[in-house]
Amino acid sequence: MKTRIKEFRAKYDLTQEDLAKKVGVRRETIVFLEKGKYNPSLKLAHDVATALKSRIDDVFLFEE
Repeated sequence: MKTRIKEFRAKYDLTQEDLAKKVGVRRETIVFLEKGKYNPSLKLAHDVATALKSRIDDVFLFEE
């Protein structure tokens, strides 16, 4: 899965640590999400999208 987390973080001037604190996870989780090495739960995907003032399907790009 690809994500646009890094792009949205830059838009809102958030560090990985800032985003991690907003959604209640460790910074490493954000790193893995950005690299596409971790598939988030629906709740985490929702929390990340909300923190980035976006929709889940704008942040997380599901490919076949």
